[in-house]
Amino acid sequence: MPDRVRGMTESSTPGTERDPESVSRFVERFAAQLVEAGMPRMASRVFAALLASDDGTLTSAELGEQLRISPAAVSGAVRYLAQVHMVSREREPGSRRERYRVHSNQWYEALTSRETIIKRWEDALREGVTSLGAGTPAGRRLAETLDFFEFVEKDVAQMMERWAAYRERKYGR
Repeated sequence: MPDRVRGMTESSTPGTERDPESVSRFVERFAAQLVEAGMPRMASRVFAALLASDDGTLTSAELGEQLRISPAAVSGAVRYLAQVHMVSREREPGSRRERYRVHSNQWYEALTSRETIIKRWEDALREGVTSLGAGTPAGRRLAETLDFFEFVEKDVAQMMERWAAYRERKYGR
């Protein structure tokens, strides 16, 4: 790896170069935390590497070199991360190469996309309660699960509104 850490832009402030080994240790430690939370290992490593890059973008080749993984591993990880709205793909102007970008609001986007999934689960649970009968043990268990998701959904929606206001005040976005 070059003296500069991958993702450092030419416009980076002088003296802001970081030790590549320190960055690598951060990427691997943070990725391990994401794996413990249930995210696939390669997706965790790719996400952490993107998060640690100054401009939040890297190409497949840069990711492969930095993480020492194959193009197929990068592709699978990016596919997963794109499905859960944690990264996006962008074409390099005048090139067929893609860059992968992590956005500053990736956690907001990831939680927002989960809302759609939870709504579908709620619909399926309602149908299950009706099919199994609200008075049966299984129907009551499904009803309680439905109530849990509805409860959490309301709190998450309010929390996301508070986050948007806080983010605007603190970061002007």
